[in-house]
Amino acid sequence: MIEFQDRVAVVTGGGRGLGRAHALLLASRGAAVVVNDLGGATDGTAASKGPADEVVDEIGSAGGVAVADYHSVADSEGGEAIIATALEQFGRIDIVVNNAGILRDRTFSNLEWPDLDAVLDVHLRGAFFVTRPAFLHMKEQGYGRIVVTSSNAGILGNFGQTNYAAAKMGLVGLMNVLKLEGAKYGIKANAIAPVARTRMTEDLLGPLADKLDPSQVAPVVAYLCSEACPFSGEVWSVGGGSVSRFFVGLTDGYFKHPDKAGPLTVEDVADNITAIRDEEGYIVPYSIQDELTKLGPKLFG
Repeated sequence: MIEFQDRVAVVTGGGRGLGRAHALLLASRGAAVVVNDLGGATDGTAASKGPADEVVDEIGSAGGVAVADYHSVADSEGGEAIIATALEQFGRIDIVVNNAGILRDRTFSNLEWPDLDAVLDVHLRGAFFVTRPAFLHMKEQGYGRIVVTSSNAGILGNFGQTNYAAAKMGLVGLMNVLKLEGAKYGIKANAIAPVARTRMTEDLLGPLADKLDPSQVAPVVAYLCSEACPFSGEVWSVGGGSVSRFFVGLTDGYFKHPDKAGPLTVEDVADNITAIRDEEGYIVPYSIQDELTKLGPKLFG
């Protein structure tokens, strides 16, 4: 039985959709939860205390422990305040689930800079602003779990979502560094790419929407937030009962030794496209060092 007794979790965007499902499940397994939600519209405008309060009431009615927080993740002061809420109310911070998000969809040709800034501020910078103060406390206590919410739109692309996709793939980069910097402190960082029916997606999913309840994503988040999880630096696609791993694969490729065969030429690239793209014998590197380990024997072996 995976439990979170004596653990404190912050869930951003916890008042609706995926965040609500995460908060409810973590609380039901014993975590004290800070339900953070600005309570705004899907484009990030307006604000309301209602969504966060409703989830806190729901958790309390079920016998759990939670407090509401209404700060915006989109600036450093808000991020600091969210973690301060956890520390003031519960004395520690063990889990951060970066879930807050907005949409300002435009085709690239029609994208306006305020729409870029707003999406980056909430999704990408927001994860920085909330996670950094939590990370410092996690280092001191020698334990932490961080989950960021990426998207298949970032990993694979999606028409009309350049700002959203860039922010979501940026979160994978953030997570990949946190896995390295947090390793010796017992901190693990992972990412999900959820497929679920929320306010932001229900008009896009068509007949699949009814099968993609956010509650089907929350168990994966809870696992990644648990002591039972040994993994760090992974991206999992989650939705509708399916859990899969996305990963970056590096092909063996084409190699021309610069000292023995001369420098690489444009024609070498053109003539060896098949070898460059051949997926046979690929590796899944964990870090930059793994890529250099692949290259080293070719140069010096």
